[in-house]
Amino acid sequence: MKNCRTPVASVVVATVAAALQGCATAGSPASPGAEPTRPTAARAAELEALYQARAESVMENYHDADVHFMTGMIGHHGQALVMSGFAPDNDASPTIQTLCTRIINAQKDEIAVMQRWLADRGLPVPQLHTEGGRFMVHGPEHAMHMPGMLTPEQLDELRHARGPDFDRLFLKYMIMHHEGAVTMVEELFGTDGAAQGDFVFKLASDIQADQGSEIHRMQLMLDALPPSPQQPTPHPGS
Repeated sequence: MKNCRTPVASVVVATVAAALQGCATAGSPASPGAEPTRPTAARAAELEALYQARAESVMENYHDADVHFMTGMIGHHGQALVMSGFAPDNDASPTIQTLCTRIINAQKDEIAVMQRWLADRGLPVPQLHTEGGRFMVHGPEHAMHMPGMLTPEQLDELRHARGPDFDRLFLKYMIMHHEGAVTMVEELFGTDGAAQGDFVFKLASDIQADQGSEIHRMQLMLDALPPSPQQPTPHPGS
């Protein structure tokens, strides 16, 4: 497989990334999960600009691992949308609701651009929806086989949790979910010949960096929560 990067596209990508990096680093959130580390509009514009920079190479060579990653990550992100969508009706705290809004906004943009990448190459595109309150993926790649995906039982547990119990369970499960996404990126980068296109490489790198950062913030949020009533408070010195 040949390397399909073009000098012009690389320059455009570098310019867009550099300009938007300034937006991403301007200011810092007051508390974990309080604000997105990267403005959603800027992120969407970055992905679109990068995609357009590669428009002349729509039929570029791609690796089977690239297709596996895109199709699997669509379903993976879809479950994150379902998990985050429980927050308003499950009495989540304002901080958790803000975090959930950030996850929904960022991952909806990524789902759309991954679906477009597949469609432009004439490849099957997974479609996401719910049936009877259940998360469903139709199309290639069974999303439940992706690392970090919640089982139906775990998703039901989260669906029925309320208040502080929801906050605690959401953070626990979303950390696990994000760790699965990071594993998927590592598997992609570890496959010889994969992620050679600028777009696939940039998207996967962003997912790895953003979700790694969110894992750290969510762990801090989880550690700051009071103990669950079902869990005994550790005895000093034990």
